[in-house]
Amino acid sequence: MSDNTAAPAKSKKLIIILAVLALVLVAGGAAAWMMTSQRHAAEDEEGGGRAVAQAGTPKTPPTFLPMDNMVVNLADPGGDRFAQVGITLELADGKTADQVKAYMPTIRSGVLLLLSQRTTDELLTREGKEKLAVDIRREVSRPLGYSVPKPRKRSASRDPLDEDVEEEEPRPRADTNPVRQVLFSSFIIQ
Repeated sequence: MSDNTAAPAKSKKLIIILAVLALVLVAGGAAAWMMTSQRHAAEDEEGGGRAVAQAGTPKTPPTFLPMDNMVVNLADPGGDRFAQVGITLELADGKTADQVKAYMPTIRSGVLLLLSQRTTDELLTREGKEKLAVDIRREVSRPLGYSVPKPRKRSASRDPLDEDVEEEEPRPRADTNPVRQVLFSSFIIQ
């Protein structure tokens, strides 16, 4: 009789050992899965943060500084055409806005000189306005101690109507200039 009672006790011990072993395996697998998912979440946050920083998006919202409208005679023959231009500057922060305000008389004078050198034909095209915006950004940045690189010229052999041809874009350089861009709030030529 002792053999019959020993067999069920051995099978109960075996079942308990297998149950404990299964429980340890499940707990280990769950712990490994949790560690892996936390590591991936941390990598995604870091990777996303790096992608945002590399793209140049600001951590703080920009400051917009509107300038008074400017009216200037254009450089057309006869001198009977004029332009009224409203400009808003996108700046990195409020500190930069204060610096720009301190130099505003110099900046306005430089912008008026830039505008008065343009002709109606130049300012009526999108390219002419974009070039003017780059020149104004350079004029605003100069008193602050920053420079703006000149834009690359497009290939003259390229057909302007052929939009399928892709130009090789230059690699963007880190732009530390706090004057981010020049926006036109109004642009009237008469």
